[in-house]
Amino acid sequence: MSLFESLGLKEELIKGVKELGFDTPTPIQKEVIPVLIAEDRDVVGLAQTGTGKTAAFGLPLLHKIDTSDNRIQALVLSPTRELGIQIAKDFENFGKFDKKLKVATVYGGASISDQIRKIKKGVQVVVATPGRLGDLIRRKAIHLGEVEIVVLDEADEMLNMGFKDELDFILGQTPDHKSTWLFSATMPKEVSRIAKQYMNDPLEVEAGERNTSARNIEHKYYLVSARDRYEALKRLVDNNPSIFGLIFCQTKRQTQEVAENLMRDGYNADSLHGDLSQAQRDRVMHRFRERQIQILVATDVAARGIDVDNITHVIHYSVPDDIEAYTHRSGRTARAGRQGQSLCIVTNRDLYKIKQIERIIKSTFKADRIPTGGDVCEQQMFALIDKVKEVEVNPDDVDAFMPRIAEQLAGFTADEIIAKFISLEFNRFLEYYKDSVDINAKKGREGRERNDRGRDRDSRGGRDRREPRGDRGDRGGRERGGRDRDRGGRDGGRSQSKPGYTLCYTNVGRNDNMNPGQFINWICTSLNFRGKSIGAIRIKDQFTFFEVEDNQVDVMMKNRSGLSFEGKKVKVEIAKN
Repeated sequence: MSLFESLGLKEELIKGVKELGFDTPTPIQKEVIPVLIAEDRDVVGLAQTGTGKTAAFGLPLLHKIDTSDNRIQALVLSPTRELGIQIAKDFENFGKFDKKLKVATVYGGASISDQIRKIKKGVQVVVATPGRLGDLIRRKAIHLGEVEIVVLDEADEMLNMGFKDELDFILGQTPDHKSTWLFSATMPKEVSRIAKQYMNDPLEVEAGERNTSARNIEHKYYLVSARDRYEALKRLVDNNPSIFGLIFCQTKRQTQEVAENLMRDGYNADSLHGDLSQAQRDRVMHRFRERQIQILVATDVAARGIDVDNITHVIHYSVPDDIEAYTHRSGRTARAGRQGQSLCIVTNRDLYKIKQIERIIKSTFKADRIPTGGDVCEQQMFALIDKVKEVEVNPDDVDAFMPRIAEQLAGFTADEIIAKFISLEFNRFLEYYKDSVDINAKKGREGRERNDRGRDRDSRGGRDRREPRGDRGDRGGRERGGRDRDRGGRDGGRSQSKPGYTLCYTNVGRNDNMNPGQFINWICTSLNFRGKSIGAIRIKDQFTFFEVEDNQVDVMMKNRSGLSFEGKKVKVEIAKN
């Protein structure tokens, strides 16, 4: 008998859990599931992000509802639509073998009429964000009078996001005799107030110490000057070749800028923040879950729905002002018992936050140093060698070519051949870091102890003018002189390009869900460009102006026919002032 069977779950759920590959319940699941199955009572569950809270409340919830009855029996409230979508998806996976199970997901940014239609057809479980659910209640499109179970997931974050009044309103629509299950990583005073006001003698179940960080997360911080923050980020990413990570920023604007800079510098990155449409957010999350994106740059709020396995690193581009938010950020890695790293890029002004975080999470940060260019090159080189060692060779594919290859390489020693192959892969990479300097700052000083030889930064301290790293050079990294790619400068109503570049036009813009990062990816792929061939970009509502190197204009004109973006026919041409 599996350990999940011993918890008392019904057979259909056991089959669903087995198919998902779950074997051993996590501590919070072991503590909570038997109680929620056996008793009709209020429960407060405290456990860190990544410890299996969704299954801890989801499995007993699905165990207790009657799927032959299509009235709304259970309500789950989550702070963000991404988290709500993930919870609903998990419920459907858990209940895969119960064909009568119906789950509706209710959130803003999607068609409210579609959501109303699904609810009217009959569902047993509603997973909702407070804002959209409140709208549906006021429209009298949903009734919660027969709800038997209410789950408040990430209750602390819902209150942080300003949903206090909406929560009061929604909970006031539910019957008094319901069971309320509150799950949270932290227990601030506001969450305690919710528990006291809406829960009856709740049983408190705590897996691990309150507000502590997972023990299998390694916490480090790196002290740099503010103007070296982006360079430090690139070195940390470069120094971890197999990274599958999240980068957290404080604001939506900073998130978008960091993501665009990374994409232009050739990194496989994208952004997730509140200014994206729901379709854009869904697309980004799908690509990240499928590992089509290696690095996701996100705001705290948007990332609350990121429940993705095997995230190796969480990098804090800026340390959160709300210290408890650090627990949620770092909890995105080291999930399900795996190892992970949480790395903070800090200035002297941020050091006090590190001490505060240490007190809250009851863990100590290691003060580490940003790797040198030589360190990065060594890591990348041996990562490549490891890949070469693991490559499986099919003799049928290569044997026919071996005689000619041997003939071409006759006269070279084995060492010379290895050196040439490594140089072929790393020449541009080594060139990029050839003149790199120490960017680590000293405590108490905002300045840097270093020689600026070979450095030529743009006015925002963003990047060097040198060629980007290794094979990432195919996608650009050209310094842009401090201009904003999305807006450009004021030019008296005339669109002009700088010397060496030709101004071009295309009929896709913001209304087509185009943003600068997407534009670079799309235009380079469609027109067979390298990223550094693109200059300034100005995206308007219905069209986009962009600069192309003069020597690439003929390539553009040759490849411009038959272009499309998300189903729309696209034309590209040289712009007229």
